[in-house]
Amino acid sequence: MFMDQFLITGSSRIAGEVTISGAKNAALPLLAAMILAETPTTLHNVPSLQDVRTLIELIGGMGIHIQKQDDTVTCDTKNIDNFYAPYDLVKTMRASILVLGPLLARFGEAEVSLPGGCAIGSRPVDQHLKAFEAMGAEISVENGYVKARAPKGGRLLGCHFSFDMITVGGTENVIMAAALAKGTTVLGNCALEPEVVDLANMLVAMGAKISGIGTATMTIEGVERLHGCEYSVVADRIETGSYLAGALMTRGDVLTKKTTASLLHPVLEKFEAMGAIITTGDDWIRAQMKGRPKPVDIRTQPHPGFPTDMQAQLMAICCLADGTSTIIENIFENRYMHVPELNRLGASIQVDGHTAVVKGVEKFTAAPVMATDLRASMSLVMAAATAEGDSLIDRIYHIDRGYEDVENKLRALGVTIERINTND
Repeated sequence: MFMDQFLITGSSRIAGEVTISGAKNAALPLLAAMILAETPTTLHNVPSLQDVRTLIELIGGMGIHIQKQDDTVTCDTKNIDNFYAPYDLVKTMRASILVLGPLLARFGEAEVSLPGGCAIGSRPVDQHLKAFEAMGAEISVENGYVKARAPKGGRLLGCHFSFDMITVGGTENVIMAAALAKGTTVLGNCALEPEVVDLANMLVAMGAKISGIGTATMTIEGVERLHGCEYSVVADRIETGSYLAGALMTRGDVLTKKTTASLLHPVLEKFEAMGAIITTGDDWIRAQMKGRPKPVDIRTQPHPGFPTDMQAQLMAICCLADGTSTIIENIFENRYMHVPELNRLGASIQVDGHTAVVKGVEKFTAAPVMATDLRASMSLVMAAATAEGDSLIDRIYHIDRGYEDVENKLRALGVTIERINTND
C-alpha cells in the first residue's frame, strides 16, 4: 500500500491569490438530493475530492447514471435498480448516511451501512432514525446496516419533530425525506449552517415547498414529486478560512476569490481581533497581517457560532500569538488530536478536558508529524509552512478528503511543498 506524504520547507510568507472551491460539506448532501429528482439534475462547482468520488460511486452502484466532468456532475435516476449502500463505501465517510432519507422518501425502502469517517468523536445517527420513525418508517439495525421501510402506501408521513441536539446531517437527511412526504413536516432545533441553507435552496429549485430556511424551525409541505434542476454548490467557508489563516501566521497577505464573507463572519471577527486587516467584496476576502497575532479566546458552537472545523487552524495561529489563548471545544469530544503534533513543531499547548490553553511562542520548528483528521491536517500544513527547516507530514489522505488541489493552491501562495509517495 502506498501512502502520500507532504514534505514542506518552512519559513514561507504566505501571500497571493487563491480560488476557493465548492464546499465539500454542501456538495455531499446536494449529490444525495439528486436521488429525489425524477428528471436529470446538473450540479456545478463540485470539488474534486475523495469523499465526492466515493459518494458518486455509491450512487452509481444503485444503477443511477451519474458522472462528473470537471466541476460539473450530471445525474439521471431513471434506471435505479437497488436501494443499497454497502459498508465498503460507507465506511470511509459519514456523509454516506445522507442517501437514506432520499431513498426512503422516493422509493419507500433503503438499506445503508452505518457510517465511518474521521475519528473525531461520537456522531451517532440516532436523530436521523428517530425522525424517520416519527414519519412512520419501520427502522431496524441489523449486522451493521440500517434497514428502513416507508409505511403502507410507500410514502413517509408529515410530522412534528424536534431534534434532541443540533445535527447538521440529521437536519439535511430529514428535510430531504420530508420534501416527498405526505402532508406537512415541522422540524424544530434545526441546524443553521450555510450548507443546510444551500441544500434547502436546491430542494426548492427542484420543486420542494420549504419555509423557514436558515432558521431553527423549518416547515416542509410534502409534494408528490420533485424534478431536476441546475444548481451551483456554495463556496467552502472552511477552505476559505484555512488559507486566510496562513496570512495571520506568516505576516502575509492572502486574497481568496469566489467566496463570500457572509459565510464566515465568526471566523473573520476572530481574525480581526488577532490583528488582521480584513477587507471584503461581493466574491472575495483579503487578510493582511503585519505583526505577531494577538491572543484570543474561542468556544466552538453550532452556526452562527465559531465553527469546530476552524478550531485546529485557529489554534495554529494562537501558537504564534504574543500571549496566551484559551480554546474550548464544545462540539466533538475528541478534537484535540492535533495538539501533540503541534507541540512536536514547538508549540506550547496544555489540554484539560474540553479546554486547551495555548501559550504563544516566537516560531515553529520543523519536525515529522502525522495528520489525524481532515481539519487538523491543514493546521499542521500551515504550521510546517512557517517552521524553520523541513517537515514531513504523514497520512495526508485526510487532507485529500476536504481540500481540492491543495498543494498547487499552497504553491501559488508561496509555500514550498512536495507530495511524495512512500511504501507503507
